[in-house]
Amino acid sequence: MRIIERVTEMQQQAESWRREGRRIALVPTMGYLHEGHLTLMREARNHGDEIVVSIFVNPTQFGPGEDYERYPRDMPRDELLAREVGVTVVFAPSAREMYPDRYQTFVEVMEVTQPLCGRSRPVHFRGVTTVVAKLFNIVKPHAAVFGEKDFQQLTVIRRMVEDLNMDVQIIGHPIVREEDGLAMSSRNAYLTGNQREVALSLSRALGEAEKMVHGGERRGAIILDAVRSQLSSGGELRIDYAELCDPDTLESVTEIRGPTLLALAAFVGHTRLIDNRVLPG
Repeated sequence: MRIIERVTEMQQQAESWRREGRRIALVPTMGYLHEGHLTLMREARNHGDEIVVSIFVNPTQFGPGEDYERYPRDMPRDELLAREVGVTVVFAPSAREMYPDRYQTFVEVMEVTQPLCGRSRPVHFRGVTTVVAKLFNIVKPHAAVFGEKDFQQLTVIRRMVEDLNMDVQIIGHPIVREEDGLAMSSRNAYLTGNQREVALSLSRALGEAEKMVHGGERRGAIILDAVRSQLSSGGELRIDYAELCDPDTLESVTEIRGPTLLALAAFVGHTRLIDNRVLPG
């Protein structure tokens, strides 16, 4: 496994693979890898001959007062884990390498970035789409794998790829959870023991909503009331949003008439966590 830190070196390697007829699969990450990331890397092996994992804590997707500076980082451990699952290259550029002096270009997707996380993190998705577009130009992947835990992010990336005619196959992978049901996230490292127990309210709320739909409930307001009640019972938890949406457009829905995204975001202490489930129609 190689570690590449320079953009030009990564582009040259990608061009070499393409000339040889090798298929490239990319897994973009911000590092501090966990089993969820490793699962994406294993999935990438089904879609490419050469697997590239980017490790880059992207400053442009963090707003003022967010956790860019304290976001967990452990490059030696990340490199070891990536090597163990058969990654070909870890692309780990610096912020200056990705955003050199006088950098001034951004990619912005409009409608699907507005609801959910877009309301409370107004600069977030512009940073995400910009860095992913740059990664596609640098790594030149045939396919890229993203986790469905960041469902809105996946929707936004798919919209960008379609709108800009990017020749990249976007693959979504189901949420990977801890044994107790907590969705795997690098930010879980912030949680104390008691906060982790509180955080389980998110997965429990999703389970309660799914149970209600299976029982015949279709009214969105009733389902969301039960979800918010479950979240509020968790103690040290503040709800950012709990919403039912069309899984393709992310437009709000009031009645379950087909597959419907239930998206949650909440603060446990100072840690913001997200989770979701597509409820059956």
